Amino acid sequence: MLKSVSVIVLEPIAVFEFGVAVEVFGVDRTDEGIEPFDFRVCGVEPGRPLATKNGDPFTITPQRGLDSVLGTDLVIVAPTAPQADEAYPARVLEVLRRAHDEGATILSLCSGSFVLGAAGLLDGRRCTTHWMYADEMKRRFPAAEVDPRVLFVEDGRIVTSAGTAAGIDASLHLVRKELGTAVATKIARRMVVPPQRDGGQQQYVDLPIPSCRADSLAELLTWMVEHLEVEHTASSLAARAMMSERTFARRFAAETGTTPHKWLTRQRVLAARSLLEESDLSVDQVASRVGFNSAVVLREHFRRTIGVPPSDYRRRFGAVTTELSA
Repeated sequence: MLKSVSVIVLEPIAVFEFGVAVEVFGVDRTDEGIEPFDFRVCGVEPGRPLATKNGDPFTITPQRGLDSVLGTDLVIVAPTAPQADEAYPARVLEVLRRAHDEGATILSLCSGSFVLGAAGLLDGRRCTTHWMYADEMKRRFPAAEVDPRVLFVEDGRIVTSAGTAAGIDASLHLVRKELGTAVATKIARRMVVPPQRDGGQQQYVDLPIPSCRADSLAELLTWMVEHLEVEHTASSLAARAMMSERTFARRFAAETGTTPHKWLTRQRVLAARSLLEESDLSVDQVASRVGFNSAVVLREHFRRTIGVPPSDYRRRFGAVTTELSA
């Protein structure tokens, strides 16, 4: 059962995510019938103030050393700026490996996953991090299976969470798993957050228009984006590019890294996302505007790419409040 929690802090500390760990595990909720956790904030040099990220005009001082990490049921790695593996204190990496070997669950918040990677704890495991760092994480730790679409990943006793508020999701998941739904719901209610969110972090990702690796198709790609409502076929696109269908398919794949159908579907989803954010068009109207032949088709592709249905996305990100068609 989850009774003791330690948080390892490294300079510079990401304040919000560190606060998530404190709020979920460090607040005494005895008055609500929840037994308090043995909560410890641990640093390499106890008593030394640590700077926070983004030039925040205050410091955080861990009162305990790394020895206090060992023996706790849950070890949380608070996020810090991603660094080269050798830049992380060797003692921290060793303590993480030892704590895991002794049976502790390890949770990283946001970029804290890089510390786990440097300790070798992500090799052969599914994991995640903030979507902005996902490509760097894949390069740094090729033995890890990085999934940038999800809010958190649990692989054995290693839990990694995505950016910022996803740490709340991962923390409440562990509370729910170890102490039950009722306790997780009480903590979530006190924090005024949903006990469990749907979707993944891909709904928050800035998805740029895929670039072309050369200029020979640039004019055609621009035209396609400007005419998403048109029914495009491989034959019609090849004719417009003045190529045979076989040559066009080969050239398109070489220069964009995908097929015309997949590329076009991606652009239609991106255009639909913009319309859901900025317009009061219904889902049916959005589908028609971007070239999907029905709202059903839009919903299928939108959920697959963004992670949530169009109606849910608009409720979260839309600038215009409107009634959506069913």
